[in-house]
Amino acid sequence: MERMRSRLTFIIPLTLFIVFVLLYVNFGSWHEAVIVFLALPTSLVGAVWLLYLLDYNMSVAVWVGLIALAGLDAETGVIMLIYLRLSHRRWAEEGRLRNLDDLKAAIYEGSVKRLRPKVMTVVTTMVALLPIMWAPITATGADVMKRMAAPLVGGMVSSFFLELAVYPAIFLIWKGRQFKNKAE
Repeated sequence: MERMRSRLTFIIPLTLFIVFVLLYVNFGSWHEAVIVFLALPTSLVGAVWLLYLLDYNMSVAVWVGLIALAGLDAETGVIMLIYLRLSHRRWAEEGRLRNLDDLKAAIYEGSVKRLRPKVMTVVTTMVALLPIMWAPITATGADVMKRMAAPLVGGMVSSFFLELAVYPAIFLIWKGRQFKNKAE
């Protein structure tokens, strides 16, 4: 456990840094890379609560589940951000992005288009992981697999609700600055 802890204190920050650099290269903006990273705490809320409710201690299996959750959450965050960017860009190109209310409507449109893919991601993840969570503890490998699946299940539930609220709000704050600057 001590060896694992010392490795994870090096590997996790390195992995997060590499993911951040890849997001920066992909988007060409550190703002958008930060927005994607801000979704991670929303998924960790559900993961930590479910681990607490199941009375699971931190173990290698739990860390593997948390790392998998971070990857899945970054993926869904990138897709959400792409939908918001596309909607924002289309409204701007059509000349419909004149004030803060127009920006809110563009963000709403982008978020609504993301709702179905987000629901599909959460449902398929749950369908895959709930049998693992319900497996009897006597099943071969169940004790390890349950601890890997728990962070994913809890994190996907909280991520579903919070990501649909947090991303649009952060995007509104970020893009809304242009209208505040024009008003001044």
